[in-house]
Amino acid sequence: MTAPDTARIDLRQLPGRPCPAAAALELVGEKWSLLVVRELSFGVTRFGDIVTGTGAPRDRVAARLRSLRAAGVVGRTAYQSSPVRWDYHLTGSGRDLVVVVEALAAWGREP
Repeated sequence: MTAPDTARIDLRQLPGRPCPAAAALELVGEKWSLLVVRELSFGVTRFGDIVTGTGAPRDRVAARLRSLRAAGVVGRTAYQSSPVRWDYHLTGSGRDLVVVVEALAAWGREP
C-alpha cells in the first residue's frame, strides 16, 4: 500500500541514483520513526505510552507522528474532546512497514 501522492518523495530530487529504497529511508530512516511504528504495531496507541516505549523525547515523538501522518503511515482518532487527545494507529501503509521493523529486529538479535 502506498502513501498519498502528496507525501511521495520525488526520486529525482534525491542525491545519487534514483531509488525507491532511498525515498523510503527519507521518511522512515531515522530510528525514532521506526520505533514509533514498532510501538503502534504492539498496540500502543496513546502519545505518552509511545514516548515511554520508544524512550524518545516527547518533541521527537510528536515530530515523527506528524511526518508519519503526513505520509499516510499513521492515522489518529480523538478519544477526548477537552482538551483534544488522540489515539494513534497504523494505516494499511503503516502495517505494510511492520515487516521491515520485524526484519530489522530479527537481524539485530543475530550474534
